[in-house]
Amino acid sequence: MKEAFEYAASALGLAVVFIYMILASQFRSFLQPIALMSSLPLTLIGVVLTLLVFGSTLNMFSVIGIIMLMGLVTKNAILLVDFANRARLGHSGDSHDTEPLPRREALLMAARVRLRPILMTTLAMVFGMVPLAFALTEGSEQRSPMGQAVIGGVIASSLLTLVVVPVIYAFLDDLSLWAKKRLKTDSSS
Repeated sequence: MKEAFEYAASALGLAVVFIYMILASQFRSFLQPIALMSSLPLTLIGVVLTLLVFGSTLNMFSVIGIIMLMGLVTKNAILLVDFANRARLGHSGDSHDTEPLPRREALLMAARVRLRPILMTTLAMVFGMVPLAFALTEGSEQRSPMGQAVIGGVIASSLLTLVVVPVIYAFLDDLSLWAKKRLKTDSSS
């Protein structure tokens, strides 16, 4: 069992590294993936609370559920940040370009516009995992912690992502602007 958990932990670590590398190449930034990946620890809040409520343990199936969550919860942050980036550049998503928006308005619009797709995919995942989580079939008691972990993690991250990711995005954007100004003043002197 210890060896299996070590393999699962290494798979989880590799998943986080690969997610960062893919996001860094996709967004052409080293800082924005950090904002996107800030939703990953938020899943653990929901996983732990849900496992406690159901009286389940952290076993191999719940760890597999956590690994599965890494890709699922990053999607919500990607929806928000990508929409905000496009709004800040003046790309509205349809064929007409619009006026570029300031960061705050872009983030608020992204949260408002992307709320429904985030809720729809979250509810689809929750309802899809309900039979597994409640162990409705014979012999599924062993696998039920995976469904419970996924349900708790998806719900917690979906709700918290709408608040935490924009805040971290704004903080990292300010940090990036400060670093650019600092480099500019250092190179000019």
